[in-house]
Amino acid sequence: MPDAVSHQPSELDQLPDRDPQETAEWRESLDAVSEHAGAHRASYLMRRTLEHAGHSGLALPKLLETDYVNSIPTAAEPEIPGDRALEARITAWNRWNAAAMVTRGSRYGLGGHIATFASAAWLYETGFQHFFRGKEDRETGGSGDQLFIQGHASPGIYARAFLDGRLSEQQLDNFRQEVGGNGLPSYPHPRRSPELWEFPTVSMGLGPLAAIYQARFNRYLAGRGIKDTAGSHVWAFLGDGEMDEPESTAALALAGREQLDNLTFVINCNLQRLDGPVRANFKIVQELEAQFRAAGWNVVKSLWGSAWDELFQLDTTGALVRRLREVPDAQFQTYATRDAAYIREHFFGAEPALAELGRLLTDDKIIECFRTSRAGHEPRKVYAAYRAALAHKGAPTVVLSQTVKGWTLGPGFESRNANHQMKKLTGKEFRAMRDLLELPIPDSRLDEGLVPYVHPGADSPEVRYLQERRAELGGPAPARKVHPVALPEPAAKPFDTLFKGSGSQEIATTMAFVRLVKDLMREKETGRRWVPIVPDEARTFGMESLFPSAGIYSPLGQTYDAVDRDQLLYYKEAKDGQILNEGITEAGSMADFTAAATAYATHGEPMIPFYIFYSMFGWQRTADQMWALADQLGRGFLIGATAGRTTMTGEGLQHADGQSPLIASTNPAALTYDPAFAYEVGVIVRDGLRRMYGPDAEDVFYYLTVYNEPKVQPAMPEGVEEGIVKGLYRFNQGTAPADDAPHVQLLASGTAIHWILQAQQMLAEEWGVTADVWSAPSWSELRRDALECDAAALRGEDRVPYVTRVLEGAPGPVLAVSDWMRAVPDQISQWVEQDWCSLGTDGFGLSDTREATRRHFGVDAESVVVAALSRLARRGEVKQETVRQAAEKYGLA
Repeated sequence: MPDAVSHQPSELDQLPDRDPQETAEWRESLDAVSEHAGAHRASYLMRRTLEHAGHSGLALPKLLETDYVNSIPTAAEPEIPGDRALEARITAWNRWNAAAMVTRGSRYGLGGHIATFASAAWLYETGFQHFFRGKEDRETGGSGDQLFIQGHASPGIYARAFLDGRLSEQQLDNFRQEVGGNGLPSYPHPRRSPELWEFPTVSMGLGPLAAIYQARFNRYLAGRGIKDTAGSHVWAFLGDGEMDEPESTAALALAGREQLDNLTFVINCNLQRLDGPVRANFKIVQELEAQFRAAGWNVVKSLWGSAWDELFQLDTTGALVRRLREVPDAQFQTYATRDAAYIREHFFGAEPALAELGRLLTDDKIIECFRTSRAGHEPRKVYAAYRAALAHKGAPTVVLSQTVKGWTLGPGFESRNANHQMKKLTGKEFRAMRDLLELPIPDSRLDEGLVPYVHPGADSPEVRYLQERRAELGGPAPARKVHPVALPEPAAKPFDTLFKGSGSQEIATTMAFVRLVKDLMREKETGRRWVPIVPDEARTFGMESLFPSAGIYSPLGQTYDAVDRDQLLYYKEAKDGQILNEGITEAGSMADFTAAATAYATHGEPMIPFYIFYSMFGWQRTADQMWALADQLGRGFLIGATAGRTTMTGEGLQHADGQSPLIASTNPAALTYDPAFAYEVGVIVRDGLRRMYGPDAEDVFYYLTVYNEPKVQPAMPEGVEEGIVKGLYRFNQGTAPADDAPHVQLLASGTAIHWILQAQQMLAEEWGVTADVWSAPSWSELRRDALECDAAALRGEDRVPYVTRVLEGAPGPVLAVSDWMRAVPDQISQWVEQDWCSLGTDGFGLSDTREATRRHFGVDAESVVVAALSRLARRGEVKQETVRQAAEKYGLA
């Protein structure tokens, strides 16, 4: 067998071997160990050799997977400072009150989750007592650490805030009851609980992704000299089941590549997802270890509690370690619920060496090891893992900590597949929990029917200790604090350029926006606060002019000679680069945007991000992240470029966006605009800077759709600013070809304004119809205003929607046109008193010229003319024959 192995082809055969005899001797030594001492011994020696090589600085590929044991031996664990007895009592109170809160709420059918926090209680408490820096910490400049809390663990965080005096008993009783005020949201929701929560995380997968880009953005702020963030650390608490979400692992390589040692993932490996085992037939810990190691992360496995120390010391043959690696997770979950006899038969009975080891153990020892002894339940092991994570430099760290889901909640909860859906404990289960946790709660309090919240008292040793520890670490956590910093209003000159129009030059609104921002980035006071974000194809959006002037952020700077270094617009990377050019990842770019958009709260540094992307790959692809952005109270500009269903010539269905403004309109924090002209872009951006960064800053963000269709940009008419911001104004009043000429109102947004302007001329010159042209920069803002007016009417107030007032008295029917599906302009139809009709691009996109696709969808100028004549014919203002003649003339019949 050794000879056969030695002659297998290898990539090393391509490299010269300067001493083949020495190589052969090493092989023979390994073969000899295998033959005389066994494969386990040979593997052990190889592992030791590789380990020594790594410590010696030799450049060798790293193993992707290690044995199913703790990374930190018990003998190497540091002592925990502080009072372990008091910390145990604090954790016990938190466990009780978390379970009580969810159980009390279950009487209203509101639900809640108990088992997740029960498994992770020590993972959090160890951090709160010894590691997590608060917002008052001087070393972090008021930033503190950024804590991404696992959403389903929120009851435990509320329970701790109750013990700390930050929440009242009434608030706990209002868990998931927010309508009447003074309630608590189900999960971490900064918009609903802005003083407590900093990051929304329960949309699983988004938390890990956001945490990586938050850590990266912290480095970006430091690299650009905006804030020293060296003292801030990002902690992300995740479930092993959550790691199945593609977003959870999407940016692991980025964190490893950029050596983000300011980041720690803590994955609670209780081996269960929401309805069953995470990896029933496999091992999730080993799988995650390989993924993270391959991505360049430092991996700390914290799996077994101290009860296992004796077992590992008895494992002289390696049989125990081999068995631990081969037993699938679902089987190990079963062990946690069965008696010692079952474990002896099915675990230790696998081979004689294991059976012999099992005979050395008592039944109680076996039950302790297989039911409860997990590293995630022992603060000393959690402390050791966290200390190792912070000590490691040059790479991010993931702590894989094994726990039992539902631990301390009793045998009816622990390791049960259904425990995620179990919303309450019985009185008997609460008594057992009390006894296990040794809480001083008399039976009389448990006989009252409704399980009580219990607090040891504001002056108790537990509460004093908790508050002292938090004071030493920089104040309460988690916490969100905003120190308002209003940015000065930018100079008028950058906007005036757009307001004057482009003369005879044709430019697209995409280019108008980029030029505006480029000028704003030169502003002395606020220019450095702009954060341009692009997922790739910056040149598509005309942003290559920013490369040499602003630079592309890279923690390494530029370590190569750019291939286009001799060109004017060369590719320039820099440690203080301003542009975040993320490659082909819309999800990563949105995570970037969110970190920048909330820096005003996280770091006290207002930043102005703009993220420019193909409009089709925005709301359709990353809308969930945009909801998280709204929940996190983010501010900034999202730019859906190459917008509309017909402007992307030749690109086809996957690039043809006809729906993003409709999707965006569902988000209450998104102010959605579809500007037609460059001057509208200027007005909207200026208003956005005022609303998001002025003295009375609002927690909103802007979504602008801009186009890649070059057009002559007109100068801004007088008095239209209010209409642009509110969503509608009359751009052009038609001239009546005759006193009794029929009249029609044409409304359009975005590039469709050019179709109706052409239609206006055709209607007048060819059919004797007068048409007024209206620009509608925001259908959704018009609707939002109208809905507010309707709500006011129910309160007895007399308010008329803006769209109704502006169109009041306008003669003739109203025809709305856009490069979007008809539902986009139809949002306002019920508040338009005139006869209403719309044209849009409903259906799938397709590849062709702009002219052909617009004709296909029936939104080109000729189609607008026929549609206008048809509406007038229905009113009896033109003959039906006229409609037929027009359709035949334009080839539409």
